[in-house]
Amino acid sequence: MPKITFIGAGSTVFAKNLMGDILSYPELADATISLHDIDPERLRTSEIVAHKVAEALDAHPTIQATTDRRAALDGADYAISMIQVGGYKPCTVTDFEIPKKYGLRQTIADTLGIGGIMRGLRTIPVLLDMCRDMEELCPDVTFLQYVNPMAMNCWAISRATKIKTVGLCHSVQGTAAQLARDIGVPVEEINYVCAGINHMAFYLRFERKTEDGVEDLYPRIRQVLEEGRAPAWNLVRYEVFRRLGYFVTESSEHFAEYVPWFIKRDRPDLIEKFNIPLDEYIRRCEVQIASWERMRQDLENPETRLEVRRSHEYGSGIIHSMETGTPRVINGNVPNDGLIHNLPEGCCVEVPCLVDKNGVQPISVGNLPPHLAALMQTNINVQALTVEAALTGKREHIYHAAMLDPHTAAELDLEQIWNLVDDLIEAHGDWLPAYH
Repeated sequence: MPKITFIGAGSTVFAKNLMGDILSYPELADATISLHDIDPERLRTSEIVAHKVAEALDAHPTIQATTDRRAALDGADYAISMIQVGGYKPCTVTDFEIPKKYGLRQTIADTLGIGGIMRGLRTIPVLLDMCRDMEELCPDVTFLQYVNPMAMNCWAISRATKIKTVGLCHSVQGTAAQLARDIGVPVEEINYVCAGINHMAFYLRFERKTEDGVEDLYPRIRQVLEEGRAPAWNLVRYEVFRRLGYFVTESSEHFAEYVPWFIKRDRPDLIEKFNIPLDEYIRRCEVQIASWERMRQDLENPETRLEVRRSHEYGSGIIHSMETGTPRVINGNVPNDGLIHNLPEGCCVEVPCLVDKNGVQPISVGNLPPHLAALMQTNINVQALTVEAALTGKREHIYHAAMLDPHTAAELDLEQIWNLVDDLIEAHGDWLPAYH
């Protein structure tokens, strides 16, 4: 039976979902689940939840919990990361509040933009330390990486370590389900090919088989747009679809801050027109924090029985396929080793991947439509320079990353950008390594 290590297992709800997915497979029901977190209280809650998940599924795993990361990783076959370096406070709040002083507003700030840059700079060193432990303690491990900024993190890992890594997100399958509801077609009937970079992949094909052949479903999506039926929370993506002809995977609130077109301090009408929720991640965190204590008590209550439903996360399916040989296709974030021809070699791309006993095998997509590749390149520029800063320790690359960020550059001049970077580095203090 495999040993599956959860790093950041104090993310109790996400850990619960993944454990439920894994243990619902009979072939994995006796696996060793090793839970690690630096917060002993949250770790204890997750350990209680793990036993409840096993009970609900009539599974019999070996469940371990430890604050010692090396012990958790020792001999692991699979490691799953779900950490947040610096947490909501102080670091996420810092990522939002200091840019606001310059008039720079954000929605999520975990992938790109000045918030994504800073999140990457404080996260990459921790992930690389983790990978060095893996190289020593479990060199053949498959590392399932769920932490944002996904592309920056995975790119740095692929450059600096030998660990087999795939970055996992739920935006591809999640958006497919949303579009299925919009067009009134059961998602089970839909086939798609989706490729690009994390949070900026596009459905190159979105179709279903019929008695007469294959039906292209894009005309149905276009009909939703033309009839004014786009959901109020998804107006940014439908507008991008109108202009580019392909539908993007990540949510409207995310996508609004990856481009220079929607969030402008002197255009409040755009915020209203496209229903853009500024400071959305802050709001979500506050709601979650306010409800956590009640949720924790409920999860720990001996009388509470958990209802376990399969999530749409890819992680458990990857483990199941690698253990049993059952083939399945997922969308994973991997190095661009000739997979997308008109994106830079070595950058992190999100492409279909076949998974079986041979592991995660990315599928070559060839060339993307040129305008989609050009849009992605604006984000890859920022990712590349952030990774360069993290791996070389050169402060100049942080400035360069911020200068080339589409949203930041649309709002601030060069002097403001450099001053903002200085302020953020100072505010982060020991959460960042020293840069020279």
